[in-house]
Amino acid sequence: MIDPSGPGKATAVSADRRLLMLAALAGAGIAAALPARARADSFPSKPLRLIVPFPPGGPTDIVARPMAQLLGEALKQNVIIDNRGGAGGSIGADVVAKAAPDGYTLLMGTVGTSAINAALYTKLPHDPVKDFTPLALVASAPVAVVVHPVQEIRSVRELIERARAQPGSLLFGSAGSGTPGHLTGEMFATAAGIKLRHVPYKGSAPAITDLLGNQIPMMFDPLQSVIHHIRAGKLRALAVSGRQRSPVLREEIGRISASAAFRDKLGDLGVVPASGDEPLAEFQQRELEKWGKAVRDSGAQAN
Repeated sequence: MIDPSGPGKATAVSADRRLLMLAALAGAGIAAALPARARADSFPSKPLRLIVPFPPGGPTDIVARPMAQLLGEALKQNVIIDNRGGAGGSIGADVVAKAAPDGYTLLMGTVGTSAINAALYTKLPHDPVKDFTPLALVASAPVAVVVHPVQEIRSVRELIERARAQPGSLLFGSAGSGTPGHLTGEMFATAAGIKLRHVPYKGSAPAITDLLGNQIPMMFDPLQSVIHHIRAGKLRALAVSGRQRSPVLREEIGRISASAAFRDKLGDLGVVPASGDEPLAEFQQRELEKWGKAVRDSGAQAN
């Protein structure tokens, strides 16, 4: 949770970056995307492809790789990671949307691909709801507010005070316009009544590189991307935010998300595996409403 008003006040902003597992869906009916009963016992009979709609080494990729490894072991088939970055994740998502609806092409989605982009892109070539079969909510990662240690900002209160003293002069970087890091920063600024200047990058990694070099003073980024730098003293953390489809895939993904092995792989990164209590479709609908409002309020657009 981020509390920009200081101790003892109501929390004003809550945001995280949740990772979703989706499969391609063609046509209007969910049944069109599912293997027939006669084929269910032999599924999967070939390797699966897990599309990660962001570059290697980014926060989504960090979570996707252990999931792919453990899912492959459970299904006794290879699960191949295919990184397709660009356009806030919409390029990779579109690859899955247009794939054969046979359950062999999966998307490691985020609130960006499954909620934000619907409001951000005026010509999105797919429907984030209708063109996918939701399988499971995989994990939840808080967004961290981090600054370079040379900055004389040691708390959220000091950040707000500096921004109020010098309106519009405090920069923050993100993985790109309309990404969760960008919109979290905008929501934070609105809640705190301050003005920040956004600097978009083509991915989280180059933004973090500039932050480590003090080319930009701060970022709002998923914790797993920056936690090692925080532990090494290279960055200072101010706060952190706080139905059956394919039976084979949903059962295995849910089991892996709840497993000790997956929890151990992610726990050191500050990422929390999903509990499996919340249906993915309901989560996506709520995120569409929340992030759609954030996009409209920020004025962000992309084509």
